[in-house]
Amino acid sequence: MIDYHVHLEEGPYSFRWLERTSQAIRFFNEDEVTAKGSKAFVELQMQQLSKRLQSGCYSEEWLDLYLQQAKQLGLREVGIVDHLYRFKETRAYFERYMQLDDNEVGKVQRYWLDRVMTESIDDFVSAINRAKEKWSRHGISLKLGIEADYFVGGEEELTSLLEGYPWDYVIGSVHFVDGWGFDNPQTQYIFEDMDNATLQQNYARFFATVEKMILSNMFDFVAHLDNFKVFDYQVKNTAFLDSWYERIAKALVATQTATEINAGLYYRYPVKEMCPGPRFLQILIDHSVAFTVSSDAHFPDDLGKHTFANTDLLKSYGLQSIVGFDQRKKQYIEL
Repeated sequence: MIDYHVHLEEGPYSFRWLERTSQAIRFFNEDEVTAKGSKAFVELQMQQLSKRLQSGCYSEEWLDLYLQQAKQLGLREVGIVDHLYRFKETRAYFERYMQLDDNEVGKVQRYWLDRVMTESIDDFVSAINRAKEKWSRHGISLKLGIEADYFVGGEEELTSLLEGYPWDYVIGSVHFVDGWGFDNPQTQYIFEDMDNATLQQNYARFFATVEKMILSNMFDFVAHLDNFKVFDYQVKNTAFLDSWYERIAKALVATQTATEINAGLYYRYPVKEMCPGPRFLQILIDHSVAFTVSSDAHFPDDLGKHTFANTDLLKSYGLQSIVGFDQRKKQYIEL
């Protein structure tokens, strides 16, 4: 049906990234007869990757792989977004709020930021807008979105960065707690040094940031509400968690902000669980929060992953519709 949280690329760039990109290209060329392990196969991979790198992630050829997958799955709407931290124009915003000093975390995060912030926001917007007509001819509505990192105190600057672009929707997300990018594998060790009390305190800081993000009323929907669990360091205090789940549900209802069932952590990270998790999902549904569904794909072969199952899950809870967006106006799609 729909997939509203789909990315085209993300660094840092490495041999692992090249291999995953090659895997995605091969997925759409399954009839390729060149034998794996042969020199000819390696030469073919190198040609394909060279072309991909030269053309860039906003090329029509790369977007066409997403279109091909969307058609194969029978999706009717697809929302392509990019992380705000991909764009050079946003550097001052991230440098203001991330930990980028001379300690271990700061050095790792400076390395990361310098290697993911490679694109121009205007190039992204132009590429998706150009592709909309082509997708429409194939019976699929392509939406232009942006995933914007929220930092407490950065509301005015973020509003200014997002102004003037024809977004169909703006996603709010939290990837940083007090400037620490908690979902970066290179900083996972910070979790390992936390006792239960410290872990719970950090969860509280994360949820408080999520709540402030929602109450800012800046976003059409908010992403992966409990992604602090990314590496499977989880608080066992159910009363603590339920209290925050209730607060966040009430904030979403008060601001009429939607959220998503996001499959990204389920198939790409150690926690192997949807966002939100089962208990959180139940509380959100009990409060009649509006939902969309998202694969959080970063490659074309992951487009639509688990979105049909998650739509069926919402139907099993009695939901009669999910939401899409057009020019920042909410649209209900009957199930």
